[in-house]
Amino acid sequence: MSALYLLHKPYRMLSQFTDPGAGDGERRATLADVIDVPGIYAAGRLDYDSEGLLLLSDDGELIHRISDPRHKQPKTYRVQVEGHPSDAALQALRDGVRLKDGRTRPAKVRRLAAGGLPERDPPLEAKRHPVTSWLELTISEGRNRQVRRMTAHVGHPTLRLVRVAIGPWRLDGLAPGEWRRETLHAPRAGRPRPGGTTPTRHRGGRR
Repeated sequence: MSALYLLHKPYRMLSQFTDPGAGDGERRATLADVIDVPGIYAAGRLDYDSEGLLLLSDDGELIHRISDPRHKQPKTYRVQVEGHPSDAALQALRDGVRLKDGRTRPAKVRRLAAGGLPERDPPLEAKRHPVTSWLELTISEGRNRQVRRMTAHVGHPTLRLVRVAIGPWRLDGLAPGEWRRETLHAPRAGRPRPGGTTPTRHRGGRR
């Protein structure tokens, strides 16, 4: 069995425990500000300006199984975009769009009435972005800033991006900066299987 930590990474926080640029100016927030479990590392990453689910463990093999593209763990995002995407724009995302590094795999896309998420800190400026929409996208690859590039390609730049699921693991119930621990059973067909969940949520204070 292995321990896996599910963390809700806040906006404007690095997906690592140190800031390599801290000596050049003001220190940016890091994972050390919200989780104090020794010896754990992130399986994959989220951009500094993205939010949501980050998986961490002290088990290197588990981290590799989760993050290795060959295992194709689907990742689901709730995305607030500029404007109101047309049916044609959504279908283009479902079919796959051609980016500079090649055509994307087909995505699952649906409209949402609202994001159903805590407000971002700081919040989006309504005066600058008076018309926005929420989408839910699920992709099975992990190119750099892929979701942002996909929505921009169809004419609707991403304003807020929150990852809500990686494979079977979901963000449910975690506020920004909170985390919980799960115990995983042995993998089946190369994929780890969720086991029992430690129900207590933890929140670390930012330093």
